[in-house]
Amino acid sequence: MGNIIIIAILLIVVALAVKSALGHFKGGGGCCGGGGEILPEKEKILENPIIGKKIMHIEGMHCVNCKNLIERQINRIAGASCQVDLKKKIAVVSYDRELDEAELKRTVERQDYQVTEIETVKA
Repeated sequence: MGNIIIIAILLIVVALAVKSALGHFKGGGGCCGGGGEILPEKEKILENPIIGKKIMHIEGMHCVNCKNLIERQINRIAGASCQVDLKKKIAVVSYDRELDEAELKRTVERQDYQVTEIETVKA
């Protein structure tokens, strides 16, 4: 009888772990931070007309928390406004003044993600 109870408990734990893992890889909240969900900011409006865009290819993003964290960090840079696409694993950074690509890369990589490429697209 004791073995049946232990097996039932193990099955429940495994089922919950699988459910959590599936939610993580589908972009569900609550992962990658170990704590509460990082809430999105309102879209940042730039002060001047957009003069170009940079497309950053980023590895390591898995969920909405990852997306929100990267957007929040890049939006703190003067003259930058960021939108992350989790499925494409990119961040599109619009800017109204020249941006230092090294600063953009450092900003993302400080959060433990890897920037593999930065493309510049003129507006």
